[in-house]
Amino acid sequence: MSDAGGSSSPLAYHHATKHGFGRFAKSLGYLDWANQPNPFRRFPGAPLTLLPRRAELRDVPYEALYTNKVPTEAVSPETIAEFLRCALGLSAWKSHGSSRWALRVNPSSGNLHPTESYLVWDGGVYHYAPDEHALEQRAELPGTGWPGPRADGSGTSACFLVALTSIHWREAWKYGERAFRYCQHDIGHAVGALRFSAAMLGWRMTVLPAWSHEDVSSMLGLDRAQDFGDAEREEPALIAFVTAAPLDSLNVDPAPLVEAARSATWRGHANRLSPAHTDWPTIEAVALATVDPGDEPRDPIAVGSTRYVGTSDSLQARQVVLRRRSAIAFDPRGTLRRETFLSMLERLRPTAPPWDVLTWQPQAHLALFVHRVQDLQPGIYAYLRSGDGVRDDWGSRMRSDFLWEHVPATGSGKDDGLFLLAPLDVRVLANRLSCDQDIAGDGFFSLGMLARLAAVREQGPWMYRRLFWECGLIGQILYLEAEAAGARGTGIGCFYDDPVHEVLGLQGDEWQSLYHFSMGLPVEDTRLTTEPGYDWERAPTS
Repeated sequence: MSDAGGSSSPLAYHHATKHGFGRFAKSLGYLDWANQPNPFRRFPGAPLTLLPRRAELRDVPYEALYTNKVPTEAVSPETIAEFLRCALGLSAWKSHGSSRWALRVNPSSGNLHPTESYLVWDGGVYHYAPDEHALEQRAELPGTGWPGPRADGSGTSACFLVALTSIHWREAWKYGERAFRYCQHDIGHAVGALRFSAAMLGWRMTVLPAWSHEDVSSMLGLDRAQDFGDAEREEPALIAFVTAAPLDSLNVDPAPLVEAARSATWRGHANRLSPAHTDWPTIEAVALATVDPGDEPRDPIAVGSTRYVGTSDSLQARQVVLRRRSAIAFDPRGTLRRETFLSMLERLRPTAPPWDVLTWQPQAHLALFVHRVQDLQPGIYAYLRSGDGVRDDWGSRMRSDFLWEHVPATGSGKDDGLFLLAPLDVRVLANRLSCDQDIAGDGFFSLGMLARLAAVREQGPWMYRRLFWECGLIGQILYLEAEAAGARGTGIGCFYDDPVHEVLGLQGDEWQSLYHFSMGLPVEDTRLTTEPGYDWERAPTS
């Protein structure tokens, strides 16, 4: 694929930020602790509303998250609180010696959390502050009650908008030029976390492709330089529609809301996260090159209500969601059941929620390095998430000596898209490809998500971001599946890009590995102490 877009194009950025055996993408090369970013963006001066702390909601089985059959809860302050708490809230506090840091429900590269979230609801624009589990009202929208009447006792709307932004500096502080990739991964994880949280309440959610970055920026006040001053700016990512009613239309016209936001009275000024910064022009260039101009509304991916095997019916969704963690090490003696492994892979096919949150067809498929899955031969495998000609495409591009031996699913009665390519011990190979990290070889399996970069050429530069979002959503599903199986997962952003392609025999840049993931039996760090995400969640003492 030619890179006709020049040095500022997403493909030029992609090649410039690859890791290789003899070269890593540019970064400072050390951690400038004096400028470590504050993990919490706040808007002092904006009216603050503490969200309800204990939503009395029914238990929802974990399996129900993939069915669209959870009874619907009304949209209210209590359910909004639960939606945000189970998607973007704090899951725990960790401490070691004098150091203490927060973990969140939505994962992030390096636990740096560049993603910020906003609600457009109840006639206002709100920033979510996870440190206090509160909403900061940035603006009150004049001349419109959409989406719904104010929560003054007369009722509330059955729908609202949720938006995500990125603060690139939070990731660039540690990872340098490659940070733009990780910010997009994190958007995908957050989208998945929000969709699962919506499912717990019986709500539907989908990204709105008709909204341009300019629309989102105006809607959230990101274009108000006076509100940011010398604070780090936020990059618009996406806006999504959440509804307790049937999702029968994506035609949410941005024009009246954006116009209301531009004439609103805004309150609050962004806090500065670091006293000093290192500029990364490459990130600024790719962010500008991949600005989304907005496009015509499209129907979301059509999904059904599929039943899967592999987890207990008694497992509760909230329990799985809130206990999600990223593994730091795996016990190499752990083994995963074959049927559980195949069930996990089946969840990655766009046949059931959460895939209805996206509005494009699958572009990312998996190259798996299987180590310890019961009754499955160790080796390199391919997993195709859809049957749209990928098998023929990969077969013609990959190594000619790959077997492409189909592995039938157990119990589902379906062609699950899994193929054995090469039977061999790939533990050392997996470690080497994932920047020599033991977690890639000590677990049950690791994988690379290979995305079709031709989509960027065919659909537009903004598709580059969406490919990473899709990979992040894959990772979010695998995180929860690991927890549900009594295991643990970890996303891997550091891998040697072209060596991965060389192992598979891929040439050119039609297909590129965008994200790695590993799953296994976790080894806990007993030096760390763990506390609940919020004080009110502590167990009462006798």
